[in-house]
Order: sequence, then C-alpha cells, then structure tokens
Amino acid sequence: MARTARETQADTTLGETLVARKRLTAKQLERIRQQQSESGSSFTTLLIEAGLATDGIAEVVAELEGIPYVDLSVTEPDSGVVALITGSIAREHTVVPVKYNGDRLVLAMSDPSDDAALNDVAAYSGLVVEPVVAGRDAILKALDSAYGPEPRMDADAEGSQKIGQRLGVGDDEPAVDIHDLLEQVMLRGASDLHLTNGIPPALRVHGDLVHMEEFPVFTVTDLQKLIYGMLTQKQRERLENELELDFSYSLPGKARFRVNVYIQKASLGAAFRLIPFLIRPLKELGIPKQVEQFAKLPRGLVLVTGPTGSGKSTTLASLIDMINREQAVHIMTVEDPIEFLHAHKKAIVNQREVGADTHGFAPALKHVLRQDPDVILVGEMRDLETIQMAITAAETGHLVFGTLHTQDAPSTVDRIIDVFPPHQQNQIRVQLASSLQGVVAQQLLQTIDGESRVAAIEVLFVTSAIRNLIREAKTHQIYSIMQAGAQHGMLTMDDSLAALVKQGKVSFESALEKAHAVEEFTRVAGGPRLPGAKAAMKTRVVS
Repeated sequence: MARTARETQADTTLGETLVARKRLTAKQLERIRQQQSESGSSFTTLLIEAGLATDGIAEVVAELEGIPYVDLSVTEPDSGVVALITGSIAREHTVVPVKYNGDRLVLAMSDPSDDAALNDVAAYSGLVVEPVVAGRDAILKALDSAYGPEPRMDADAEGSQKIGQRLGVGDDEPAVDIHDLLEQVMLRGASDLHLTNGIPPALRVHGDLVHMEEFPVFTVTDLQKLIYGMLTQKQRERLENELELDFSYSLPGKARFRVNVYIQKASLGAAFRLIPFLIRPLKELGIPKQVEQFAKLPRGLVLVTGPTGSGKSTTLASLIDMINREQAVHIMTVEDPIEFLHAHKKAIVNQREVGADTHGFAPALKHVLRQDPDVILVGEMRDLETIQMAITAAETGHLVFGTLHTQDAPSTVDRIIDVFPPHQQNQIRVQLASSLQGVVAQQLLQTIDGESRVAAIEVLFVTSAIRNLIREAKTHQIYSIMQAGAQHGMLTMDDSLAALVKQGKVSFESALEKAHAVEEFTRVAGGPRLPGAKAAMKTRVVS
C-alpha cells in the first residue's frame, strides 16, 4: 500500500530525529529508507524488523506520535489485566496489556500504528484499546513474565515441565475449555464455580451447589492441565512453593473471577468467584440508604463483615465507587487479589495486589501513609500487624475500609481486641473506641422463589455511648443500644431479617436460621412462636 504524503513526512521526521539524537546512525537510516522504498512498509515496522526498536527509540517514537511511553522494566503488568487477552494473541502481535481503565485497555506496543494488532486485541477483549509505546525487548521480557516462556522453545518447555513434574502436568490440551465453564457461571446466574477431582464441575446457584452433569468427570490429569493452562510461569512457581494460590482471571469483555487454587489428595482443586465488571450502586444491592453515610466520612475505620460469600467485597466496591464518583481524593487499595477494577473518575484510584505489587497487607500498609492517601481499602484484616496499622491509619486522619469474617457488629469489636495479647488489649480498646466509625454486617439468604439471593444487613454507627462500652470492655451491651438506636440509623440483623420476611422476600424459616434472638425476631416478624423458644440470644460468636 502506498504511503500518504503525511505518513511519508512523519517517517522522515522520525528518521532525522533519531539520527540527531544518536539513536540511529546515518548508515542505518539510509538502509531503512532503501528498504522502505522497496517494500512500502512503515518506518517503525522496519525498525522493529531490523531489531532496532530499543527503549531509547521507543521514547522518541512516543514523543513524536504524541502517545505515552511506558518503561516496562519498572511497570509490571497486573496479572488480572494480562488475562484480558491470551498469550497467543499477545505474542502474535508482540503486545502486552498493562492497565485497565473502565472499558479501556492500555496496550504496550512497539508500533502504535499497527492497526491489525489494535483491532485483534479490541475484538478479543471487547474493550476500547489505547496504545502506549515500549521497547520491543522490554515487551518480549514482559510477555515471558506475564504468560510464561514461549511453549515452542525447548529450554522454556523443559523449565515448564520441571515446574509441573510433581503434579504430572503434560503437554496435551485439557478436555474442557475453562472459558466454556466460566460462560456457564454467567448464563446460569451462579456466584461460584468449583473444580475438583472425581466429579464434574459444580456451580453455586443462589446458595445451592449444582453439578453440571453435561460436562465430563475430571480426572487428576485433566484438572491439572486445565488449571496450569491458566497460570503464568510465576504463578506456577508460587503454587509449587506455597501449595495454594490466589489470583484473578478474566473472561474477556464479560467478567472477572477471583480464583483460589489448592492441592488436595495430591490433586489440584480450584474455586472461582464471579466478579462482574459493573459495580452496582448500594441501592441496587439492597443495602440500606444509611450505609451511604460511611462513604461521606472524613476519617475513621469502617468495617464490612460477614461469612465467606456474603457479598462483603461487592458492598465495599460500591462504597469506593461512590467516593470515586463524588470526591476529588486519592484512594489506595490493597487486595488479594484485585477484584473489582476501579477506573479513575473524580478521584484517583490506585489498586495494589498482594503478591504482584506488594508482598503482603502489612508491608503495603507500612508505606501507604507516604503515598498521600485520603481513603484506604484493606481487602482483608487478617492478622495483628495489619489490624494495628489500619487502626493507626484511621487515627491519623484517613478513612479506612476493611473486612472481617465475623457474624455481627458486637463480635467484630471483640474479634479485633482478642487478636492482641492481653497486655495490649486495654490500649487497643482506647484506640478502637476513638477510631471506629461503624460496622456493616451482612448475610445472604435465598429468596422464596429460589431464583436469587437477598442481603440482610446489620448497621452499627459508633456513638459516644458505644465508644464508652468499647473502652470499658462492655461490648455485650452494644446490641441493646443498637436495638434502641434507630434514630442514629442503626439496624439490627433481627430487624433486617424480619423486614425481609414481611416483604415476602424470604421465608420465615430461612430467616429464623440467621436470627440472633429467637423470640424477639419471631415477635417482630409476626411469624409463629416456636414452642419452648427462649428470649435469650442464640449462640453468638463472642470471645
């Protein structure tokens, strides 16, 4: 195809600039121009073919094209973003995804005018593609890091074989395509996918496990090939060393999944949790309106709690999105792995993934205060050091969100305090009493029609009376204050469950299983009074 006058002028300017800045010699420029006159190829394409697309030349190309330059030696692509396209497509065009912004995928490439590459990546991912420029050698190294060495290379194949040898991973294709299984998660409205040896894949649909009998029963070998085919070389090594692995995986243009891979009975198993691309507002999630107040706080600690699979991450993502849309602040998140992807809106949102961007929650929080954050999200408050640092960050004027696996608001307070040794607990009570702003505890219940699930929500706003109870180690009295605290926006789990029963969303029996005070719940819900039921609280998780 003939070059236009504008393209020819651009090539001439690029060549002259590269020589002037000593990125090319005059002889190299003359040779490329001769090849261009014979082939009609673009100047950048010929630079690449000649092995001259270095980082220095890439910087000049970026400057003249008005496109950002990215140094891949210091910017390692996130594993969740890398999964938006396959390794085969990335290698075919020598491109690597580096960032995801809403519906836009930032793609590092040596030749930003390569329309074939841009179109193929856009078609596969279903996203708008924005090119940035990087050196070709840097891209090749990033491809090896992101997708593992090329399978066709003998040395790399040998290295891959060594890594998978213990689990017996072969070279054949798996019997089932992982994308077919993930499509079923979305088609059937499931929240989770389970893969394990000896049974067909299973879905959790509205709280119940359903086996997909139309798919074959997994053998050890098939399962291992399927899972290993999803992993980068680094992830394979981590799995081998640690015997378990958390990461995110994308169904391009449709959804992301949080994945946990584990080893059981000398075989691999995996659990996938669906994370939609769309972040739904709190109202659509059925979260009480008063919870929105937590997104408007200037500082303090806010905890979202509940059992595994209760929607904590979804609620937190909605709160962070609300801040992102309405406030010009800097939001820093530490997650394992990154789940919901937040594009920069009114706020700046930086998301760090444990394992890929930081060694752990505690190390990340050690340095977060030097990153000028206004809002901090701690994906999970797992240990003493992480909890201590989150409380300290909240005390120093930051708004901190975190999650805990507790059943209700009072037990959340006890759980935090009990993590610390006895000689520190009085100090932590004082710190927590001053920094804690609220707790949202939630559970998911199946609806009466069995077609979906609905959230029951407990909301605690920390008033001066509750701060006194925390300081004085009288957390067992918090529930009584919550029952009488409707004017402050408080809501008990029993009241929330009773409201769902009255609205006809859940059955009395399923709500009763989640209630704290049997007789009180029965009275408020207007259901049958259980024979011999006591007004005492049901078993609670209180240390």
